[in-house]
Amino acid sequence: MTLSSSTAVSLDRFDLAIIAILQKDNTTPQRVIGETVNLSAPAVQRRIKRLEETGVIQAHVAVIDPAAMGHPITIFVEVEMESERADLIDAAKREFTAASEVQQCYYVTGEADFILIMLVPTMAAYEAVTRRLFFGNNNVKRFRTFVAMDRVKVGLAVPIAG
Repeated sequence: MTLSSSTAVSLDRFDLAIIAILQKDNTTPQRVIGETVNLSAPAVQRRIKRLEETGVIQAHVAVIDPAAMGHPITIFVEVEMESERADLIDAAKREFTAASEVQQCYYVTGEADFILIMLVPTMAAYEAVTRRLFFGNNNVKRFRTFVAMDRVKVGLAVPIAG
């Protein structure tokens, strides 16, 4: 499953203003959004529904502090595959997607084939993940690990032009 959309959606200044508000706090009442962007609450509701239906808004989630949930270690992993056959790349995508420790997975260009962002409780837990996902996979040629020392900026907000 890919998370990006290839279909362009026409967004006007009201849509962009609504998205900007929701990216900061998606619990903002529609009445407040309407007052801010000069639309009625029902008009805001219709626009949000259309943004959801067209996939512009993909989810409504809470952003959780990993350390508070017992996963204080953020790890970035470059993974280089032995073969880039489509079936093997697809299998890797499925395996990485299924791993609960993998918070984000990107299939990339360049020297590495994948970049993973992982959350783990301990380095021992990360070692177990490496055995399962990398050493246990004959198509993984090599991997490089980068351990985050500090979470300086974390977010998924998309820049809005204008």
